[in-house]
Amino acid sequence: MTLETFLLLAAALFCVGLFGALSQQSIVMLIMGLELMVNGVLVAGAGFWYWVSPGTADGQVLVLVAITVMALEMAMGFAVVTALFRARDVDMTDDAGDLRG
Repeated sequence: MTLETFLLLAAALFCVGLFGALSQQSIVMLIMGLELMVNGVLVAGAGFWYWVSPGTADGQVLVLVAITVMALEMAMGFAVVTALFRARDVDMTDDAGDLRG
């Protein structure tokens, strides 16, 4: 595969994630769009690593750590959304932004 193929895939993932993050009002769909955007960045990073130095494992380790951090972020995000839904019965971003005192 060429670098252009990696970058085209990364741009497609990023654009689909950006559209999903900007067009959805559900908090879960917003988080999924943000995760797609981060995946696009990771694919671009992995593509550059493969293009620059395919013989070393430094890029693979960095991508593996980034995916692990993404999984933790996603779990924390869903935990916050679940707690917000249980406390306020809210699942839309407009309703979740209102502060109650």
